[in-house]
Amino acid sequence: MTLEHTSHGAAGARVAAELREAILAGVHPPGARIRQEDVAERYGASRVPAREALRMLEAEGLVTVVANTGAWVTSLNLAESEEVYQVRERLEPLLLRYNVPLLSPESIDELEHLALEMESASDIETFLRLDREFHLTSYSAATTTMLFDTVLRLWNRTQPYRRAYTSVFLSEGDRSVHHEHHLLVAAVRRRDADEAERVLASHIRRTRLELARHPEIFAAP
Repeated sequence: MTLEHTSHGAAGARVAAELREAILAGVHPPGARIRQEDVAERYGASRVPAREALRMLEAEGLVTVVANTGAWVTSLNLAESEEVYQVRERLEPLLLRYNVPLLSPESIDELEHLALEMESASDIETFLRLDREFHLTSYSAATTTMLFDTVLRLWNRTQPYRRAYTSVFLSEGDRSVHHEHHLLVAAVRRRDADEAERVLASHIRRTRLELARHPEIFAAP
């Protein structure tokens, strides 16, 4: 590999990391067009790293690239969201099962700390950041061939709609999400994989059903 390829690879990874953070933070909403030249200019890179960054994010499910046309932030309609959440309900509990016996006591303590922090989060973005860290930490101990990468891709595709759901339950003062997080921590601490799976499936199902009650979330801008 040439020095130029190495340099472009490092620059592409840097641009991807910054653009990923912006998309997950809602700076670029679902369906927003992302122009390669704008990415290059914003993040101080040439077009080659910008193109590589968009390819990386496409592999992660964050953007959709159309050949010879451009890239857009991935969006879902209500039916697509229903399907993705149905898949999550089945895959994520399985991934958690792999992790339950392997998570260290320190990691479990961190899960409990994150659950407590989420209870006192006063804004949507703080909650989303903590919630993502909570769940991905619970999946971090096991090595899988494809399951973790698949789950991460599904998480990325649903991130904007989790933001909308979070807005709903925070505004309504619903404490069920927090209760479920603590139930998950307790099940993991007991190494009770069956209970952890059950709680997580219900946790994901709640979001799916709540989103179905608000089809306006999926309306095109």
